[in-house]
Order: sequence, then structure tokens, then C-alpha cells
Amino acid sequence: MIGNDIVDLALAKKESNWKRKGYLEKIVTFSEQLLIQKSTNQDLAVWNLWSRKEAVYKIILQKGGKRGYYPIKIECLDLNLDNGLVQFQNQIFYTKTIVTEESVYSLAVEDSRHFENIRTIENENTLFKVNGIPFILLNNEVKNVSKTHHGKFERIVYLDNRYQ
Repeated sequence: MIGNDIVDLALAKKESNWKRKGYLEKIVTFSEQLLIQKSTNQDLAVWNLWSRKEAVYKIILQKGGKRGYYPIKIECLDLNLDNGLVQFQNQIFYTKTIVTEESVYSLAVEDSRHFENIRTIENENTLFKVNGIPFILLNNEVKNVSKTHHGKFERIVYLDNRYQ
């Protein structure tokens, strides 16, 4: 399974005032708040954490987890961009995050070896959904897909397990 999420930083700055009283308490744990406070770039720290949580949430849904709003139950254990760890219940997920001047983009997988098998899809028209979960048919095989869109950015990815 794979999850991804992107944050358009200009849009996030305009739409989300994370410094507003009570905002952080709704989306991050106390430990994550400490990571943000210690960060030299608190804005990027917030969106790093958020995008990683969202990417993991997409895996949870693919595995049959409940839809809902529970970002506090998904906890980032660090702010690491290259080898991030995120925990949900008793499971650890692995993340990689790419930060540019315009966006924060995170990928999440259940096994860190899967990062080398991530492929990007350019054409959204090949996707189909079952119970709101996106899939693609490639070489007569149905594969889980993760799609993210925010502002002017969109990414669609899947795991190509032919190389595992």
C-alpha cells in the first residue's frame, strides 16, 4: 500500500492559520507540538507533519480503516524528510518528504524497501474507484493508487511490485 499528500504552501498560508488558538491541538499530538516548537522553520514543520499524516491516512483507508477525522491518532515520531517514521496504533509507516519553495510532498509506505518501487501516473483518466479508494489496471493487474491534490499541485502514485 502507498499513500501520498501534497501541500501547496501559498494556498495553505492563505487558508490555514495554524497559529490560531486551538488549531494545533486538533491536528497534532503534544509530542508533535514540541517538534514544531523546536524547529527552525515552524511553518514547514507543521506542513511536513500534516502531509505525512495524510499520506498514512490514505494507507489506512486502503487497508479498510474507517473514514473520519482523527489526525491525533496518527503520530509522526520525527521531522525527518528522508526517513520519517509515523505511527498509527501499533504499526509504523515510513515516509519521505520533498520540500520546495512552493510545496511539501510526502510519500508513505508500510515497508521502507517499497520506496524504490514507487511509480508516478500522469493520466488521471485511467483511475477507477471502489468505495472511494482509487485503483488502476496495469498489465491485467489491479493496483492501489494514491492521489493527492492541493492548490496547483497534483500527484498520483502506485507501487510497482514487479521489482520486489
